[in-house]
Amino acid sequence: MSHKLIVIIGPTAVGKTRFAVRLANEFNGEIISADSRQVYKLMDIGTGKDLNEYFFDGKCIPYHLIDFVSPRDEYNLFRFVKDFNEEFNKICMADKVPFLVGGTAMYINAILKNYELPETDFSSAGKKFVDKSDDELRELLLSKKNNLHNTTDLLDRKRLIKAILLTDQKNMQIPVIPKIEYLVIGITDERDNLKKKIDQRLKFRLQNGMIEEARKLIESGVDIEKLKFFGLEYKYLAEFLEGKLNYNDMYQKLRSAITGFAKRQMTWFRKMEREGIRIEWLRNDEYEKARNLINNFLSR
Repeated sequence: MSHKLIVIIGPTAVGKTRFAVRLANEFNGEIISADSRQVYKLMDIGTGKDLNEYFFDGKCIPYHLIDFVSPRDEYNLFRFVKDFNEEFNKICMADKVPFLVGGTAMYINAILKNYELPETDFSSAGKKFVDKSDDELRELLLSKKNNLHNTTDLLDRKRLIKAILLTDQKNMQIPVIPKIEYLVIGITDERDNLKKKIDQRLKFRLQNGMIEEARKLIESGVDIEKLKFFGLEYKYLAEFLEGKLNYNDMYQKLRSAITGFAKRQMTWFRKMEREGIRIEWLRNDEYEKARNLINNFLSR
């Protein structure tokens, strides 16, 4: 028996959460977040949880996979697929409609292509690298993943080994028989409009506690290098708090980095389309079109 899933994707700041919440309210839905950073506790402003957006007409639309992991722990693709399956089954058993919403394309892609990910025991699997130097490990990782975005993996030996093992793990993905029917709606906007939204949102967050949030994370025991590992906001906030960047430089670099991140998200989504995943692209004011698409999808 197959179950149906509605997926709402789009670049950061485009307004996909508010759009999805309105749809979930109308179609008796619950939202499963596909955001690799919103899983972490205490990281609210920097990750853009905006939990107030889950309220519609005075009621809270149920949401899942947000705010449940310590920032001192690590969350990964394997854990997400496992957690998604659990929450998806619960929502279906309750006769609700599951909505997968987010911008972490790798997480979304794993669900839509229905990959079964073998779990890796990093402590034992990493023993085969004990005789390799750090330079040899860097060379090995770059040979497997030449488009590496997270350069933190190149600086720490443990992260080098784990990144290599995760790359091997992804190459071992085993497609299983699809059990989920899905409709993917992509929310988009003009490039200049999106840049303005990114800038406005960044200014608001900086003025409303994002710097203090990063400071409290460090005070709570999160290592400053771990904070940088979370990327984007936290990377540049950490450098600001270290005194390596002044406020203006931090702001300019962060605005540029978030804009670049939005472009990379769209590149991922276009890649998903080339690989056979159909995406219905809509502006965030085209609610009726989304409503009709979902009605037709659920009635099939």
